[in-house]
Amino acid sequence: MKKLNIYFTAGIPQLEDTADIIQLIQDSGADMIEIGMPYSDPVADGPVIQKAHELALQNGMTIEKLLSQLKAIKDEIKIPVILMGYINPVLSFGFEKFCAACAESGVSGLILPDLPPIEFEKNYQHILKQYHLNFTFLVTPETSDERMIYLDSLSSGFLYAVSSSSTTGNENAVLKNENYLSRLASLPLKNPVMIGFGIKSKEDFENVTEKADGGIIGTAFVNILLQDRDWKKSVIDFIHSIKG
Repeated sequence: MKKLNIYFTAGIPQLEDTADIIQLIQDSGADMIEIGMPYSDPVADGPVIQKAHELALQNGMTIEKLLSQLKAIKDEIKIPVILMGYINPVLSFGFEKFCAACAESGVSGLILPDLPPIEFEKNYQHILKQYHLNFTFLVTPETSDERMIYLDSLSSGFLYAVSSSSTTGNENAVLKNENYLSRLASLPLKNPVMIGFGIKSKEDFENVTEKADGGIIGTAFVNILLQDRDWKKSVIDFIHSIKG
């Protein structure tokens, strides 16, 4: 069974909706949850998720607030919760303090796309191990085989394979890059491979996960939270439509 990872930005539609969204994702049958920590300059993200970051910051979402929301519900959440964000806010918070708070709040892993692997190895890997947190690196169709193996060796939990070299939610992204997906499948990787960026439907999900372990859906899900007044029902229907 292919794994479904659902991404959303913390603090939307309203500041206090985080717990409800997590519960709905879990109850609808997703396998893991990736939560975006809002940041004023989310460079890897397309317009929809950028808009979500802006709204979340206007709503007053902070790292402290998110961690306290997660801590309050950690006993009810049985699927992995991963935090995704950018390194600057985490460094401002204090890296070790952040990892300790994540461990206390039931977080199982981190994705910080702008943390260079060399820096990670030298300064941060031991802290993550100390707090039993996974860390996931991203690869793209431009990543060489040798570097994929290196980034996989540093990762734990899963390896995040970006479907195409573009920002999230890009309409023109080549979703099913056969050569790239075959290359990933043929390499001796230790982690499960999850494909992300551009998956909007069950058909997309099945297509990209033929040779991978699962898929990550972000923009299509965030769109529901931003645009649908009856998002609680729509969220359940959407996840059922992928997993059903």
